[in-house]
Amino acid sequence: MLKAVILAAGKGTRLRELTADKPKPMVRVGNSTALERIVAGISQAGIREFVFVVGYRREVIEKYFGDGSKFGIKITYIHQKEQTGTGSAVHLTAPAVGEEPFLMSFGDIIIPPANYQAMVNSYRETGAHAILALNWVDDPYRGAAVYLDQNNRVERIVEKPPRGTATTNWNNAGIFLFSPLIFQYTAKLTPSQRGEYELPQAIANMIRDGRQVEGFKLQGYWGDIGTPQELEQMQSVVADSNLGGRQ
Repeated sequence: MLKAVILAAGKGTRLRELTADKPKPMVRVGNSTALERIVAGISQAGIREFVFVVGYRREVIEKYFGDGSKFGIKITYIHQKEQTGTGSAVHLTAPAVGEEPFLMSFGDIIIPPANYQAMVNSYRETGAHAILALNWVDDPYRGAAVYLDQNNRVERIVEKPPRGTATTNWNNAGIFLFSPLIFQYTAKLTPSQRGEYELPQAIANMIRDGRQVEGFKLQGYWGDIGTPQELEQMQSVVADSNLGGRQ
């Protein structure tokens, strides 16, 4: 049975006063919070067990969602006491996830809900060890450049390449579907140059070892609400899509 992991521990310092009293995933996008939109979309794929990794102002999330019952789901909370990277955040969830595959999303990424089910279908069809959601950008220098072969298999992932150096337009979209094998790789991570345990490095190590890592090209919009400008843009996209609070 698939589970879902959502990384929701960050403050979102670039959103300034909007996150003074709440974590970034609790910022409103349209008529609901970003986190609620993500939960609603993933729930449409039939996933009912969620693991939230929380940190900054975690009580806001825990009070809003409770045990998940009012949203038709079950939530386990994992407290990330120190923000030491996405790789370490994922690794904290290993006991709660167990030996099951899981869909993972950052708590500030908004996409059309149908993509979650499509990712689940892709995972079941390919039997891959990992599925990476991808969005098309002019230059993936702010995220991670993802290189695919002719069969849509991920050959290489480069975290934050210098502007103008990437020869691919595919960006790591911040949504994944992993087999439990990922935990073997997050366990062996060492700090990056930024001093963090990076999830893309764990994925790169999987690719190096010949594990099957597939790309999934998202359909429709993609939004990261990291800055006031990006949030404003996402508000417009959501309004134009006529999406309700619980998609």
